[in-house]
Amino acid sequence: MAYWLLKSEPSVFSIDDLQARQTSLWDGVRNYQARNFLRAMQAGDKAFFYHSSCAGPGIAGIMTIAKPAYPDPAQFDPESPYFDPKSPHETPRWDSVDVRFSEKFDAVISLAALKAHQELTDFVLTQKGSRLSVMPVRTAEWKTILGMQQKRKT
Repeated sequence: MAYWLLKSEPSVFSIDDLQARQTSLWDGVRNYQARNFLRAMQAGDKAFFYHSSCAGPGIAGIMTIAKPAYPDPAQFDPESPYFDPKSPHETPRWDSVDVRFSEKFDAVISLAALKAHQELTDFVLTQKGSRLSVMPVRTAEWKTILGMQQKRKT
């Protein structure tokens, strides 16, 4: 099993939206490196749900990859903000995955808290200039972040 972090603006799609739907398409990724990470995902992989571009950015919960990468239908929909008229139907440029709700944290683990944690200094998310919306999470980082969540519960 691999671990991931996927970012979404909560005003567009939040952990609460996923919890209400239980399973949802994760679409709109328009960066080649992030797309390649989507393509590497397998059903059963775990991912942190990260709220970005908001007053309190941070990890809001956990989801499971329910369906591995397949062509993002939004790229073909002229009404979608993610429409890509240059993406050919025969060889689609963009992919999406389906995600399933696993857990909502009582409180977001803030980006500031992640950056302040000694064991996360090499975590891609905490690096200056890190802007990818999809990124891998190493096992040790996953465990450290889960430990941060567990400490907050006790």
